[in-house]
Amino acid sequence: MKSSKRPLLRAAWLLLLPLCGMAQADWVQSSEALAVRPLPDNMQSQPQNPPTFTWSRHATLPSAYVVQVMQGSVVYKTFNTSRNWYLPPNSFPAGSYTWRVRPSTSQEWSSPRNFVISSNSQLFEVPENATLRNTILKKSRPRALPSGTKLFSAWTSAMRTDRTPALNGMTGEVKYNMTALKTVADSEWPLVSTGVRTAALVAQEVSIMSRVNPNARQLEAAALMYRLTGEKIYLDEAIRRGDQFSALNLAGPTSFVNQDMASRVMAQSLIRAVDTLGSALVVNGDATRRNKWLSVVSARTNALYKDLSANGGRLDQYPYDSHAATSMAYLTLTSTLALGDIPEAQTWFDFSFRAFASSFSIWSGPEGGFANGTAYGEYEADFALQIWPALAQATGVNMFDKPWSRGFAQFFMHFLPPGQQTHVFGDGHERAPEYRFMKGFASRYATPQAAWYVKNLTRPDDVLATLQSPYPMPVNTVTAAATPPANAAYYPSIGWTAMHSNLADSGRTSLYFKSSPYGSFNHSHGDQNGFVLFSGGVPLLTETGWYDWYDSPLWNSWYRPSKSHNALTFDGGIGQNVAGYEEPLARNGRITAFSTTPAVDYVEGDATLAYAGLLKSAVRKIWYVRGTNTAVILDQFSSATPRVFEWNFHGFAPIVADSAGKISVTNQGRSVCIVPLTTTAQRFERRVGPPPQAGTYEDHGVFVKAAAAISGEFLTVLDVGCKNTAVRLDTSGGLRKVIVGTQTLTLPLPK
Repeated sequence: MKSSKRPLLRAAWLLLLPLCGMAQADWVQSSEALAVRPLPDNMQSQPQNPPTFTWSRHATLPSAYVVQVMQGSVVYKTFNTSRNWYLPPNSFPAGSYTWRVRPSTSQEWSSPRNFVISSNSQLFEVPENATLRNTILKKSRPRALPSGTKLFSAWTSAMRTDRTPALNGMTGEVKYNMTALKTVADSEWPLVSTGVRTAALVAQEVSIMSRVNPNARQLEAAALMYRLTGEKIYLDEAIRRGDQFSALNLAGPTSFVNQDMASRVMAQSLIRAVDTLGSALVVNGDATRRNKWLSVVSARTNALYKDLSANGGRLDQYPYDSHAATSMAYLTLTSTLALGDIPEAQTWFDFSFRAFASSFSIWSGPEGGFANGTAYGEYEADFALQIWPALAQATGVNMFDKPWSRGFAQFFMHFLPPGQQTHVFGDGHERAPEYRFMKGFASRYATPQAAWYVKNLTRPDDVLATLQSPYPMPVNTVTAAATPPANAAYYPSIGWTAMHSNLADSGRTSLYFKSSPYGSFNHSHGDQNGFVLFSGGVPLLTETGWYDWYDSPLWNSWYRPSKSHNALTFDGGIGQNVAGYEEPLARNGRITAFSTTPAVDYVEGDATLAYAGLLKSAVRKIWYVRGTNTAVILDQFSSATPRVFEWNFHGFAPIVADSAGKISVTNQGRSVCIVPLTTTAQRFERRVGPPPQAGTYEDHGVFVKAAAAISGEFLTVLDVGCKNTAVRLDTSGGLRKVIVGTQTLTLPLPK
């Protein structure tokens, strides 16, 4: 992930605001694309009860705000807050509400906004800070582990049956790493950051994380094994790993300035070890080691807090920062476990906990999903498994109960079903999923859908996360039959759809489509109206390139642009706008229609804005005909100036054009034939991309219109399995129909 590029611009904006005169009429709605949006709004039924209220800061930068919630003409509640968000500690009765907000220093109320609490709104209450702190301080250590965590010798027979495999796995891992895993030292990394991201500096940053992460896991795992077994070898190993972190130079290569991700990991692993080991770190009344570890936690976490609390809490106003959002999670857990031992921890906690708990991820709406792509969704699941269970044990607030979190689990079921070989959309799309994280996340839900997903993921559980969790796992309490979610799904806030032939079938066809309001912002790509196709988990029509590092030459020239995706380009590969920092968020796509029936799924996307004014329209329509396992794709486009339009497609296996003009891709015994139903002259061409990642293969093809034009269309059929499905175009009677087998699809006429 990557930190924001705009801290200086943001600081300048904040300094200039008082000079701007009167605020705009509805001041809570900022004109900046990256600013927080006023919510809830538009009479939307709230998935979460109570909802979080958010708004953009007032130009006078007041120290406090007043939030007023109305039922009809009656004031239901009035809240006071020092931040530009507020999460009420208690739920609302079902009904319709209106809310508005003003600075505490004036009567300049915002425009009223409406929302609904329905019977379907899920309860998620977070007490105020003082109440939370009292709960935490009353809990005996280890706070991060389930209450009453016992030695293995005291486990029940049922728990032994369930958890012994994880304990054996953890035993083997920790003992192996006692000798195989080298401790870290400052001397390994000679470079110092100058603020310029060079390839050498990036390589060092990666090296630091590749060394710190396993050492942090070893520290936490050894401490846990000592707690579960009482064996001194694990205490000695935990002390050795903790001492290595406490010996590092706080201003050296692993400092917050030079590698903030490593710094936050070490602070969290040290405080977790302090929490887990408890009095074992104090020998004959000597707390020198414990105090040293705590001083390192304090120094590293103060640097993290200073960064996040800048400008009154920089994420409050500018939440679209994936890196900082993850840092907020680390700050939340570290402060929770440090309360009572580090004086500054109360300040950290009061700043972070309710802010973290109040918001669903900025990368989707409350229905779940992850606009940055499933690879970064996987990383989010990993972070959640490291942090959320410990927070639940210490505070009683379970982040897995948030409506967003439940939707996030189902998002994985739809876009990373069991057996799929790669991720989809965004940075890291070419990588193989590490299913233990998705399995661990889904295990926290007692639903038939979660039971289906977990049952069909053959990857072993993460043994550390399992042993840190309460017994039994929620998914193991499901008595109903394991059942997958629906075969088709639409996630409106991220603009993604999934269309499966049969989600329960491991040989399923999976067709994914994206036209996202997030555009190519952050870790997303210039692939609005793009699609990817799998058969039996095998990628057939794919995205290409590989993620070497964020903002690399390859990332900018090939990996993100439209020409490396199954998307529309023109005039030799010109595609959607992916340049700049803020602009790609506004240069976006949107799904304008979606429907699903047992026979046909349909989605329509409009990517016009993504082309940054170069096109007048760019609309893609896809019909997935389930009975014949066939997709029909219609692209219609127009431009103010004549252009030669191109329909790009790619594979991880050769794109074969035989003597009869039949075009196909066959990968691992799975195939698709790409059949153009031409309405105007076009030709097939091969394109050349940069060398693929070592050990992989990529091929690139494109249908190119024969001549430049101001408008046109591509009409293409994907015959999965190359079954020679009967497909014909019927234009009789002034209508246009595509007959696929026995299914008739009515298409719009050419424009």
